[in-house]
Amino acid sequence: MATPNVTSSSLLKNVSRYEDVKDAAKKTSEDMGKQDFLTLFTAQLQNQNPLEPVKNEAFVAQLAQFSQLEALTNMQGSLDKFVTSMSGERMLGSASLIGKKVAVTDTPTQLTSGGAIDGSIDLPMGASGVQVSVFDSQGRLVQELTAGPQTPGTTPISWNGKDAAENPVPSGLYRLSATAVVNGKSVPVPVSTLSTVRAISSNPADGSVSVEVDGGKTMLLTDVKRVGI
Repeated sequence: MATPNVTSSSLLKNVSRYEDVKDAAKKTSEDMGKQDFLTLFTAQLQNQNPLEPVKNEAFVAQLAQFSQLEALTNMQGSLDKFVTSMSGERMLGSASLIGKKVAVTDTPTQLTSGGAIDGSIDLPMGASGVQVSVFDSQGRLVQELTAGPQTPGTTPISWNGKDAAENPVPSGLYRLSATAVVNGKSVPVPVSTLSTVRAISSNPADGSVSVEVDGGKTMLLTDVKRVGI
């Protein structure tokens, strides 16, 4: 059997063609699709050295890699569809929260004239005294509430919607802030208030569901720790 006449120039030409196809097919090392892999694999077979063809073991190994890549690509597509489906179902399920109240932290809360704003503060170490300040949407101090010693844990607070002169304030957004005296020092304490859910939205990128409350603040549904009436 005659041995194919293979010159150095033809080998270099084949190597050059292979590298051109490889560069054209390559996107990034971590973002190669199955079509890119197939193009690269075909070019490798077409331009292999006739004197040293691809060994069976290498051929089988590359086919196995292609099969794994295809399986991972199909799995990714299935997961994307699953996430999209679950996101839609969660958003529809969360629609029942619209109009209800959820606990939010350090966020303005809508007050209806004649109504009240309820909330709570967490005091892991307790406190010898607590002061709650109420501010309107312009940042003006409306009322200050004080309380004596508090035991460790969650302490409920409530503002009756009246100013320092006990006059009802107009409807609008009001923010509650608190400080506690712990070990003789005054420290700020986060205040959680019940705010009305106005809208529900979904992020198609990651399937997360968010709720929009009074004042336009948006928070993830997973961050909602308490739901009221």
